[in-house]
Amino acid sequence: MDWILIIVLIIIIIVIIGIIGIYNGLVKSRNKVENSWSQIEVQLNRRADLIPNLVETVKGYASHEKGVFEKVTQARAGLMNAQGAEENAKANNILTDSLKSLFAVAENYPELKANENFINLQDQLNETENKIAYARQFYNDTVMMYNNKCQTFPSNIFANAFNFQKAEFFKGAEGSNEVPKVEF
Repeated sequence: MDWILIIVLIIIIIVIIGIIGIYNGLVKSRNKVENSWSQIEVQLNRRADLIPNLVETVKGYASHEKGVFEKVTQARAGLMNAQGAEENAKANNILTDSLKSLFAVAENYPELKANENFINLQDQLNETENKIAYARQFYNDTVMMYNNKCQTFPSNIFANAFNFQKAEFFKGAEGSNEVPKVEF
């Protein structure tokens, strides 16, 4: 009788340790998703901080391009006010498009393209864009691992019981998967 009791206690202890392990794994995965999202926000804020300097530099050379500057400024404000992954992704894509317009304006001014301050800002912005791309990829990989834990057995039982919600992926702009047309 004592052996049966000991075996039952060992089984109960193993089950409790398994439950704790699954729960802690879910918590760690959720925290990793939140951390990776924060890394995206850090890089987006860095880019948003660089943009006013870039705009002011270009303004000095191309003062008649007012519409482009307003578009970039509005897009930056939209990004700063965005909430959540989906809204943030949309605002980010709008800002990226407006920055393309700004760089197109800069192409028309050879003396601006040669300006050391402009070149430095452009390099910093390119570096930041690369960091944003990496952070998005890392975030989406982390979301995939977390969502897999929330949806696979047996951790899905505990995810549902403790209200672990599926995380949103960071999605690209609409049409970003289409091949651009090049005309000469």
